[in-house]
Amino acid sequence: MTTTGRTFCFVKTRRWLATGFFCACLTTSAWAGELAVGDAVPTFSAKDQFGKAFKFEAGLRFLLLGFDLGTGKQANQKLAKLGAGWLEKHGAAYVLDIHTMPAVARFFALPKMRKYPHRIVLAETESLLAAFPHQPEKITVLALTPAGKIREFRYWNPAAETPEAVLN
Repeated sequence: MTTTGRTFCFVKTRRWLATGFFCACLTTSAWAGELAVGDAVPTFSAKDQFGKAFKFEAGLRFLLLGFDLGTGKQANQKLAKLGAGWLEKHGAAYVLDIHTMPAVARFFALPKMRKYPHRIVLAETESLLAAFPHQPEKITVLALTPAGKIREFRYWNPAAETPEAVLN
């Protein structure tokens, strides 16, 4: 093979590698970013504390997302005081991230969660809530359009605020 042939092969290979790298970057950035105002909430399915299926679909007005168990416990206490059906009455669903909770802890935590009168949708995989923004010690509240798009982000501090303050 001549030097010209080797150069052509090297340039061609570099071009394919550069094209592949560019496409990988585009794909990664499209999937790795957080959701923003105007984005549609991806449809997802999970089970609640009673093992009943939940499927997110357009029509909810609010989606409450708990990312840590301490804040989630505070939120559960506030929501429990409002009684069964309060979330549904306000067109809201509450999702709690439990993917880091060990199986042994789940064994003890789930019976306690079943005592709450409101529905707690359990996010058991890291990917379920990965695209949603969050702040430490706060519940992310998504205000949604009827089509299931994000109208606004709010952050609820259940240690200092009531749920009514963010669901209006």
